[in-house]
Order: sequence, then structure tokens, then C-alpha cells
Amino acid sequence: MTTLRRLTDVAFWLLAALLAGAHLVVLWQSVTVNPLWEDEAFNLTVPLNLLAGLGYTSDGTLSGSTLTPFDARISTGPVVLLPIAAVLAFGADLVVGARLVPAAFYLALLAAVWLLGRRVGGRWAGLLAVTVPLAFDAAAPPSPIQGPADILGEVPAAALLAWALVVVQRRPWLAGLLFGLAIQTKYISLLAAPALVLAVLVSLPGIPLMRRLRAVVLPAVLALVPTAIVELCALIALGPAGFWQHLRSTVGFVRNGGQPGVTTSVPEKLATLSASWHLPAAAAAATAIAVVLLIVAAIVVVRRVPELGSVRVGGGLRVRETAPLLVGAAVGTLTFVGWWATAMHTPLWVRHPAPGLLAFVPVLFAFVVPALGVLWRAGERRRSAPSQGDTAVAPRGARVWLVRGAIGLAAGLVATVPAAQAVSAAREALASDGAVLAHQRAVAANIADADAEWIATQWGGPVSLVVLAGSHVALTDAPPENIAGYAVLTTDPAACEEPVVTALPFVVCAP
Repeated sequence: MTTLRRLTDVAFWLLAALLAGAHLVVLWQSVTVNPLWEDEAFNLTVPLNLLAGLGYTSDGTLSGSTLTPFDARISTGPVVLLPIAAVLAFGADLVVGARLVPAAFYLALLAAVWLLGRRVGGRWAGLLAVTVPLAFDAAAPPSPIQGPADILGEVPAAALLAWALVVVQRRPWLAGLLFGLAIQTKYISLLAAPALVLAVLVSLPGIPLMRRLRAVVLPAVLALVPTAIVELCALIALGPAGFWQHLRSTVGFVRNGGQPGVTTSVPEKLATLSASWHLPAAAAAATAIAVVLLIVAAIVVVRRVPELGSVRVGGGLRVRETAPLLVGAAVGTLTFVGWWATAMHTPLWVRHPAPGLLAFVPVLFAFVVPALGVLWRAGERRRSAPSQGDTAVAPRGARVWLVRGAIGLAAGLVATVPAAQAVSAAREALASDGAVLAHQRAVAANIADADAEWIATQWGGPVSLVVLAGSHVALTDAPPENIAGYAVLTTDPAACEEPVVTALPFVVCAP
């Protein structure tokens, strides 16, 4: 037994080291190597304008190409952008410095899902939980999450939601505050409200319903505080008329996802979701189904043999005590996936449900470990005490061996899948071409020679170049009166009557 325990310890620490190394490789590549894409650049206009004394203002690139305070089209909130401004204020590199903030949130996300996994089923469950963010792949264009340090709000929102789940049982007031901060990181975090409310209610068994509902009041109030502060600042900055227009724009953006005219279907969404992992789509779907079936089977067994609800698996909580976490993770996952799959007006961008996927799916996968433990103990219980009147708990004969074989296979996957995911994710991260970011910097340095305060260009890669060049960025399809007198960045020299700067394949045209 001692030898087996030592071998288990060695296997665990080897897998843990492999996963840690893979996470670091992915994070390093994301911070220093991945090119700056247009959504990141657009978000960066807010901290840059803030440091320039223009307030919490974007360049309004998607809102008419004029300076726009509290721009509704900037869906990444102040919880991310204000710390970025603080980092840049110390003279940090624009790209690397800004990406350090979401990178810190990513580390916080990993810490949260590790703690949740440990609480659910011990160290192996924790290991399985931290595998899921590594397995998630949202890099498909046109609206990707290239890496965990992208200057976007999805990963930070996931970190805040995961930490809300960590504290929801013992400090629901803090969970409410973290949820409120997640909303001011990414509005879609609102979808996590049912999961957190139910987790609070389930964590108070034996208490009358009205008292449990009252326990939700303080967390709900604290959840409103971050938004109230931001909107009060907007009211002061914009005045009543401007504030009313800001609210209308924000509500409209949240309702239509910022992409009017898009139509998708449930099968397309589910196919996109299945393809958003470092696994073949069919294998990802099969894995998800297997996890759900294992958890459901364990719940059925615990309900039929209540004594099994008192067991601890891997040093985690008693199985029964993990109910709030299971409810929170399950409802959170279903809410995000269900909303996105049925929101026909949103594009096939897995970025939209990403906060929920990164915060809640790792916890569901962690429940595989206690589920396996419960099913195994049920089988052992049947074998050692077949005459205690509970013969219906487990199947007999060949079916017993079938169940045990399935449990053994699942346990083997728990041990091997993290290693496979680590290798796959690290390999893909290392495949990123660092020359792209370097080339962006070189082209932007040439564009900066134009010394133009504003440069108009097309939405896409050129937006990043303009921001890197230190100019405000406008779009050439904005209202003509808004961009009158602006220099133009184009790839078509024939459209340029008076070239100012050439930065192949781009040219800056005089206004």
C-alpha cells in the first residue's frame, strides 16, 4: 500500500508540474508573443485617453469615431481597464504592460478552480479542474480569445465568478460583491446570478425558505454597488441628457450583442462549442456527456444510500456538503450555454459564454472524482454486504464488472487527460509566430512618423497599428463630418493623393 501511495504521489506531482509548465508557456506566449488584435487595441484606447487627461473615454471607433465617454461599445469594463491604466502610468510597454492585468486575473482563476476542486474531491479533483481552462480553445476568428492575457474582459470575469463560488457558502456577502465586480468586467456575467443565488439557498439546509431568501438580500445589495459607482461617475461626467443616452446605448448593446442582423441556430452554436477545445469535437462532446452521466449516477446512488453522502473523497468535503458547489456549477454552466445556444441574434463566437465556461465547467469536471468515489464505494458495499436489503443499489454479475470497468476507465482518463491537454495547449501556444507582434511594432513605428493626432482606417488589423503608433483611431466608414481632416491608413497607394508615410504594405495619406 505504501508503494502504491508513493507511486500515486509521484504521478500526481509529475502531472501537476506538467500542467503548471503548460499554463506558464501559454501565459507567457499570450503576454509577449501573440499579436495585438483590434478588440484589444480598441479597449486600450480607454486607459490611454484616461492617462491623457480625457477621462474614461474611448476613441469611439465603433460609435462614430469621436471621443466617447463611457462608450457602450467597450464591453470590457473598468475593473480591467482602470488597473491597465495604472500599470501603463508607470511607463510599462503598451502591449506587455496592459496584458499583465488579465494575466493576473488568469492566475486568480486557476487558484479559484484549484481550491474548488480540492474542496470537492481532493487534489486529483483540483488537478482536473485546472485542466479545463487549458483545454478551452476560443482562438477561432473573427472574434477570438487568442490567449488568457488578451486585453479582454472574459477571463477576468471568469476569475471573479469562480472566486464568488469559492466564498458563496461562508461569505455570501463577499460573493455578491465579487459578482458585482464581474458585471463591471463583462456584462454577460449577469447570467451567473441564478447560479450564485441557488448556491446560497442550498448552503442553508433546514432553514425556513423566507430566512434563506433574506440571506440573499445583502449579497444582492453589494452586487449592485460596483455598477452604482460606475453609473454615478457616468452621470457626473455626462450630465442628465448624456447619461440617458448612455443608458439607452448600453441597454441596446447588451440586448443585441453589438452585432445586429446576425442569425444563428442551436445546432450551429453547439457544434461551435464542441469544436472549442483542444480535442476533436466528437471527443469533447462525448467527454461532456460522460461527465454528466457520472455525476447523475452518483447523485442517484447517494439518494438511494444516504450513508454514502457522508463519505469524503480524496480529502475533500463530505459529498453531501458539496451540494451548493454542484448546484452553482451546474446551473451556471446551463445558464451560459443555454442562453448562448438559444440567442439566435448572437454570432458563432464562443467568447460570449466564455466567462461561464471558464468559471463553472472546471468545477463540474472536478465532481468526476467524488462521483467515481461514490460509485466505487457503492460497488464495494454491495460486494461486502449483499444481504442488507439494498440489493437494488448496484447491478449484479456481468453488469457489476461492466460498471467497475467503466469506473476504472474514467479514473484512467482523470489521470491521463490532463497530461494530453497540457501537451496540446503548450504545443499550440508555442506555434504562435512572435514575428507578427514584432512586425506590428515596426510598422507602427513608421506610421508614428506621420505625427497625426487622428488616423482613419478600416476595422481589422490596421486598428491595432494606429493605436500602437500613438494616434487616435477612427474608421473610414464613419460619418464624413466626423473624420474630416483625418489622415487615412490604407493598403491602396492608388487611393492616396498625397502620401505622408509609407509603411509597407500600408501608406498614410494626408487628409
